[in-house]
Amino acid sequence: MADGSKGAILVADDEAAVRESVAEVLRDEGYQVTAAADGTSALQALESHDFDVVLSDLRMPGANGLAILRRAREVSPQTLVLLMTAHATVDTAIEALQRGAQDYLLKPLIFEDVLHKIDHLIRHRQVAWENQMLRSQVAQQWDFDNLVGSAPAMREVMKLVRRVAPTPSTVLITGESGVGKEVVARAIHHFSEVRERILLPVNCGAIPETLLESQLFGHLRGAFTGAISNQEGLFQRARGGTIFLDEIGDVPLNLQVKLLRAIEQKEILPVGATNPMKVEVRVIAATNRDLAHAVEEGTFRDDLYYRLNVVGIEIPPLRERREDIPALVQHFIALHNRELRKTFKGADGATMKVLLSSPWKGNVRELDNVIEHAMILGEGDWITIADLPRAFKPEVGVPTAVGDDLREALRTYEKAHIQAVLANADGDKRIAAERLGVSLSSLYRKIDELGLAGGSVPSS
Repeated sequence: MADGSKGAILVADDEAAVRESVAEVLRDEGYQVTAAADGTSALQALESHDFDVVLSDLRMPGANGLAILRRAREVSPQTLVLLMTAHATVDTAIEALQRGAQDYLLKPLIFEDVLHKIDHLIRHRQVAWENQMLRSQVAQQWDFDNLVGSAPAMREVMKLVRRVAPTPSTVLITGESGVGKEVVARAIHHFSEVRERILLPVNCGAIPETLLESQLFGHLRGAFTGAISNQEGLFQRARGGTIFLDEIGDVPLNLQVKLLRAIEQKEILPVGATNPMKVEVRVIAATNRDLAHAVEEGTFRDDLYYRLNVVGIEIPPLRERREDIPALVQHFIALHNRELRKTFKGADGATMKVLLSSPWKGNVRELDNVIEHAMILGEGDWITIADLPRAFKPEVGVPTAVGDDLREALRTYEKAHIQAVLANADGDKRIAAERLGVSLSSLYRKIDELGLAGGSVPSS
């Protein structure tokens, strides 16, 4: 490495003989080694130290190798991950590589092979890391297709995406958890002038505050305990591409100043450095919080908010665009047919009616999980009500739409649900709108569309 250090390695294995022998061999080669006897200890180590390489067993108590891989991708995306297993199959190998692992090793280990792979990866770390990120993006290319929707609000989102994508402007994507903010960010990158370069998603809420600054802006050797080598931050690694800062509202105030500098002046100051470094990167941010309210409370800087919100894109919750549910269901069925090696053709009429009437507090992400659950348990060509999670089984007394027409099913369920909420609110439309999670004007429009009493939209 640039500073002469061999690097820091985390070795996680519940077999003491394997763990100790691998650690001893690596230490003899000049690496700084941290050993973890189970998955829980490995996750704790990832939270408090930076590692160049994680060497983890696939099967361990506490957390398995894939869980460790997933957490390493979140808190330290530049860390290289190798998985060890005595039970390798083609499927597990493909899954590990698709999730971001650099390689996998078969037990019993041949130490010369282990050393060779680690040395090779560290020497070619930048290329290996970028290849892993690009491979992950290829594997997730379907995310762009997930921008499904014919509802007016989604058509407006798509229109904004196409308009803002070719520009270098920052974009702030807002919406509830699970609506697909990262999907929209990937769509913007897909249509941008830097589509051939890397897109780096960073979950600011998942990285501990003590590590977030180092992950974003990098650090110098000795800048803090555990910093045994110089390390680039994600702003440097993006190299003219796009960085997606998810959960931007969770960034602490002291880091917001540095983030503003990175966007406005296109320069960063790595932890422990005295001279700023120039960076060129397009920034897209997302949050499920009300940042304008956070500015009023003093928990988010107003100058950073205005700089991020050059173009704002609000994604509506699924309950406000139920007409998109059938297309989303078919999309997820096609996706999971490939992943699960199934041959489902769709959801039957009764099941679709249940899906159309569900509250979807978890939005598109929840719908995806429900469809995957049903396809794992289901058999045959069609998803049935019996395949759905227990919480989605219809209760006695729920109105049933006549016929198989999806539009009529949607209309019937919406009408019944709005009538019930209005009745519980004693006819107070303002209270009903709040309980339904829609604006008052949206409620009036629905009342008009469905032919309910008192549907005149107020002039105000």
